[in-house]
Amino acid sequence: MTIYLISTRLRISLMLGTYVVVLITTPSREEAERIARDLLSKKLAACVNMVSDVKSLFWWEEKIDEANESLLVIKTRLDQMKELIESVKQIHSYTVPEIIALPIITGNTRYLEWINQTIKKPE
Repeated sequence: MTIYLISTRLRISLMLGTYVVVLITTPSREEAERIARDLLSKKLAACVNMVSDVKSLFWWEEKIDEANESLLVIKTRLDQMKELIESVKQIHSYTVPEIIALPIITGNTRYLEWINQTIKKPE
C-alpha cells in the first residue's frame, strides 16, 4: 500500500509493508560474505552492508553467552522474505540464526524504487 503525504515543501511516499531491512548475525566475516553474495546473486537483496566486530550478548542454553560476530544489514522487499530465510538457513552455521526483518516506513523514493527494480519480481 502506498500512502502519500503532501505538504507545501515535502512529499513523502510511505511504502508500508513493502520494503524491509533484514538483520542477520554470523560468526565470521567470511560466512557473512558468503551469505551476502548468495542473496545478491539470487536477487533476493538489493544491497547488503557488512559490519564486522559486533559484540553480541545473549541468552543461550540457560546462560548468558557472548560472541564476536559480523552483522549483515540487508535491503529487500517483504515478499522475498520466505525465500531469503530458506537461502540463509542453507548456508548459515548457527542452529538458530538471527534473521529478522524491520519495516522501512519511509525513505528516499528513488532509493526505494531502485530496490524494487533490483529485486526479482514475485512469482
